[in-house]
Amino acid sequence: MKIEIWSDVACPWCYIGKRRFETALAAFPHRDSVEVQWRSYQLDPTLPEHYDGTELDYLSTRKGMAPAQVSQMFEHVAAQAKGEGLNYRFDAVVVANSFTAHRLIHLAAAHGQQDAAKERLLSDHFEHGQDIGSQDYLTALGLDLGLDADDLAELFSTDAYADDVRHDIAEARALGISGVPFFVIDRKFGLSGAQPAETFSAALEQAWQDSHPLVMVSAAAGSDAGAAGTDSAAGACGPDGCPV
Repeated sequence: MKIEIWSDVACPWCYIGKRRFETALAAFPHRDSVEVQWRSYQLDPTLPEHYDGTELDYLSTRKGMAPAQVSQMFEHVAAQAKGEGLNYRFDAVVVANSFTAHRLIHLAAAHGQQDAAKERLLSDHFEHGQDIGSQDYLTALGLDLGLDADDLAELFSTDAYADDVRHDIAEARALGISGVPFFVIDRKFGLSGAQPAETFSAALEQAWQDSHPLVMVSAAAGSDAGAAGTDSAAGACGPDGCPV
């Protein structure tokens, strides 16, 4: 079973959704048969590489939200994050374009470190005030993940993995995804938003049953049951009792 998750490094609900999904996946009996792929998405692709202002300034000026409304939103989201064991610090968030960070995630995926890169970027952005648009920070993160220094340098000297990021964003648009996080299971089931863990659990079970339907097996031809003329339900009890 394959699960694709469209999300943005600069999306606070995406980290909360990641935790809730992981809680559901950890309890899923068939978790070892689940492949998870992170897909790129940008909430604001027009954002400059570095924004000279706080997260509150950004949402107030560029999104047209009242400062009091933004502060109230921060409090609500931080409380939801705390419930998942996350310590959001919106006052320390460095506002930056996430495009190169997404390219780093694709590079990490090529070396089996996609989830680790996604986790670090989200945590560093929302909990530790790191600059996700900084070449120095992204390089240090990549080295921590065991990525090759030359491959990391290539991110800043070429457009490596840029087409992969654009492809993810275009595919999201084709699927009708207009907000993140968005979870797609086997290209059949879709869940929008940071749903409760129970909702993710129900979706996993439904998708598993859909891809692994129960097949009824009839009595084999020539068996004693078949020779006696009994049907496949022989020996079973029902609402009206049991056969004798």
